[in-house]
Amino acid sequence: MTENDIRNGYMEHAAKVQFYRWFQIYERPEGGIGNALDILSKDVQVSSSLGTANGHEEYETRVDQLPKTWRNSHQVTSSKITHMADGSMNLTATIIYQNLGMLDEDAVRQAELAYSVSFAPQNSGLPLITSVEIKPVKEVPGDDYADAYPENRMRSLVHAWLSFIEDPDRDPKPMREILADEFQLNFSSGPIRSFEEFKAWLAGPASQVEASTHVLENFSVNGKDGLYTVAVDFDWAGLLPNGGELVAKTRHTWAVTNDVNERFARIKTMDVEILEPFRPKEK
Repeated sequence: MTENDIRNGYMEHAAKVQFYRWFQIYERPEGGIGNALDILSKDVQVSSSLGTANGHEEYETRVDQLPKTWRNSHQVTSSKITHMADGSMNLTATIIYQNLGMLDEDAVRQAELAYSVSFAPQNSGLPLITSVEIKPVKEVPGDDYADAYPENRMRSLVHAWLSFIEDPDRDPKPMREILADEFQLNFSSGPIRSFEEFKAWLAGPASQVEASTHVLENFSVNGKDGLYTVAVDFDWAGLLPNGGELVAKTRHTWAVTNDVNERFARIKTMDVEILEPFRPKEK
């Protein structure tokens, strides 16, 4: 991991927050169009085999025309983020798209799609999607239908957590939206049970490095729409004010409550296991 990787990490997590939120209107339309429009710039352009939609109104009309009986699933198989000179970002990804309802006799339609998504930074908050281009790559044999909503919903939450705690502004306010009313974060430094305790942790132990980022490994989700268990390993790297670099590896297990109508699911409990202790990076 380079120094730029570490310093840009929180921005890339923020882009992935919005990217994984993109699928939710298709996978759980009962959540409402509001949370879908929330991630898009006012003049967004969305291009696919259905044509091009410009702006919120045209995009909302397109979504509303989708058959209500369809079920959709989007499994992200790869993604890459490129930083542009003007501060924007572009994310390219490969998706396995599954649909129930398009074909007769409950057959699963399955296709590989290529996504290109552009993001514009905002003065505050998460970046907004300015364009989405979706191109078919190839039809692939249909497997059994697999609901991707739990993983996409939980990945958006995990990237939100990482983006907020890595952001050098150390602003605790966005965390209110992703923490349950009653939560417990079981860190090695001791449990955190209130927002005031969390603010103290963010301003104290979490701020001892100049910049940091996390790479996700071994991600898994279990449960149903109302309550999920998330397990993930984090490879962590941080830059010290004196120019040194620290690394560590942890395993997180979260209990998460989910209301499909909210922008994010919420963390109820977080258990952290240290797999590899914090230490200077070997040269």
